[in-house]
Order: sequence, then structure tokens, then C-alpha cells
Amino acid sequence: MTNVLPVSNSRSQVALPEQRQRIYDLRVGSWLLFIAFLVLCMVIVGGATRLTDSGLSITHWSPIHGAIPPLNAEQWAVEFERYRQIPEYKLQNKGMSLGEFQFIFWWEWAHRLLGRVVGLAFAVPLVVFALMRHLRPSMTPWLIGMFALGGLQGFIGWWMVSSGLSGDRLDVAAYRLATHLSLAILLMSLALWTALDLITPKQPQQGDSKVAPWAIGFVVFLAVQIVLGAFVAGTDAGLLNNDWPTFAGGLYPNDYAALSPLWRNFVENTSTIQFNHRLGAYGIGIAMVLVWLQTRRSAQRDIVLWGNVVAILVVCQMVLGVSTLIGFGIWAPPQIEGVLLGIAHQGLGAILFASAMMLMRASLKPRVQPLKLAL
Repeated sequence: MTNVLPVSNSRSQVALPEQRQRIYDLRVGSWLLFIAFLVLCMVIVGGATRLTDSGLSITHWSPIHGAIPPLNAEQWAVEFERYRQIPEYKLQNKGMSLGEFQFIFWWEWAHRLLGRVVGLAFAVPLVVFALMRHLRPSMTPWLIGMFALGGLQGFIGWWMVSSGLSGDRLDVAAYRLATHLSLAILLMSLALWTALDLITPKQPQQGDSKVAPWAIGFVVFLAVQIVLGAFVAGTDAGLLNNDWPTFAGGLYPNDYAALSPLWRNFVENTSTIQFNHRLGAYGIGIAMVLVWLQTRRSAQRDIVLWGNVVAILVVCQMVLGVSTLIGFGIWAPPQIEGVLLGIAHQGLGAILFASAMMLMRASLKPRVQPLKLAL
């Protein structure tokens, strides 16, 4: 005689795998939130490294052995001698003491060490979760891709640093700095997005097709503004023309197109670079108002919430940006006040971009097909 399970028991048995997978998703999502936080810390420490002119203090790339700093006077002497061979020392810091060198060395070393920590914090749990079969089938290649992107970020970091080690350069190439910063903020946002997909999966009725195009456009606009900001940082354009709302006493720079051909002004002319970043900020402010008005009309509570968050962050970032600009005229980095202003501006920019990504996520319609359970 065939035994037939009661309907209530059969339903509970079916629900068990789903409940177990829900626990797995919460664990993986919490881990990815931590990764996003670590990357944000890297962005902040990277900003401090740039503002203190520390980025070229370590002139070699040793992914494994580089984690151990100099431990005695002889090793410090070797490291300092390497730094003495690059243009930044010869043209800008000649006569620097060992103590002054150690100050900039520790900033760059901390930035690289944090990169190694992020790599380990991603790789080890990823392997553990895979072996424990916590990962949904569709999630595994996505996470491997994120890890590969993080590895690429390490290579881009050295590619950036190497640009300032020869010729007559005193800093890294601005376009390489922009690439490095943009990829870091993208990685942080992807980790946060994926974490929320696991912790608070979207329901079929969520999303707003009227808000989505506005949110996507705002994210693209914000990404361009971040790149413009990276060029300001990479060329030290923020240390000049520190008056506001005027620009060098006028409405616009008289030397906006001083270089030839014209495209060089957008990557080399500090007046043009800063003025473009200012224009981008004004554009972001206008775009924010338009996006916020769209979110206010939405029936989705999460869209309204993220719309408010983004609007508040844009206002704070604009106020902080003006404060940083004016503050640099008084406390030019590496003075501590200027460094703190610059760090705050860069860190808040990363948080703003991640929040804009969350608004875009909230406005998009979820995938029709359900995620499969882990095998």
C-alpha cells in the first residue's frame, strides 16, 4: 500500500528548501554588504593618499611581499633610496627627511594593504560559500566576475602609479586615476546591489517604468561627474581659482580653450577641468530636482525613499563641494583641514553614486524568472 503524505506535511517539506535558501541568501548578502563597506573605505583611504601626495612613495609592485613594510633601518634606507630615484623626489621633494618619507609611505602602504584585505575578504568566503552550496547557480558566475573585476582593479592601480615614476611627472596620469576611482565606485555599487537582491529580493509588482529612465539617466550623468572630479584631483585643479560663485573673479575662465588642439584642454588645462566639474555639479543639481519630482509621483515606497535619499545627498555634496573649493584656498593639502575636506567630498560622492544605483534598482522591473535554489 502506498503511503500518502498529508497535504500540510507535503507543503512544509517543499517550503523547507526555500527557507534554507533564504538563510543562505541572507548570509551571502550580509557578506557582500561588508565587501561594499570595505571598498568604500578603500575609496576614502585612496583619497587621503592622493591628497597627501603619497601615491608614488612605493615605487615597486609586490602583491605578496609588499604586504610586509620595512622592519628595520636598513630596509627603510632601501625603500627611501628607491623613492629618491623618481621625478617627484628630484623635482618636488628633494631634501625630504626619512620621517617625512615614512609619513607618505604609510598612507600608500595602508591603501595597498586594504586592497589585499578586500581581495581576501572576497575570495575566501566565496570559496567557502561555494563549497557549502550556499550560492544560487546564477549567482556563482556573477560573483566570480566581480572578483575578477577586483583583481583587474589591482592591475589598474599599479598601471596608475607607474605613470608617475618616469619622465618629468610629479603625479600619476589623471585619466588613469579616473579609471581607478571609477572602477572602485562601480565595484562598491555592484556589491551593494547584489547584496540587496539577496537580502530584499524584488517582487513582481515592484518597479516603475516612468521613473526608471530618469534614474538610469541620472546614474550616467553622475558617473560622468565623478570622472570629471577625478580629473580635478589628478591635475590638482582644485587648488586654483578658489573663489565661488565667481571663477577667477569672472563668470568663466578666460583660458578655457588656451591649449591646442582643443581636446587637450579637457584633460590638461586645470581651469577648464575645474570649470567643467562646476558645470557638472550645477547640472547634477538640476537633474536631481527633475528626478526627485518623478519619484514623488511613484506609488512605490522604496522609490520615494531612495529619491529622498539621493536628493538630500546631492544637496550635501554640493555644499561640501563648495566648502572644499573655498577651503582649499585656505588650507591647501597636505594641510589636515584640506585633506579632511577632500576625503569627505570623495567619500560622499561614492555614497551618492551607490544611492543613485539603489534608486535605479528600485525603479527597474524585476526579472520574470525566479532564482533557482542552490544545488
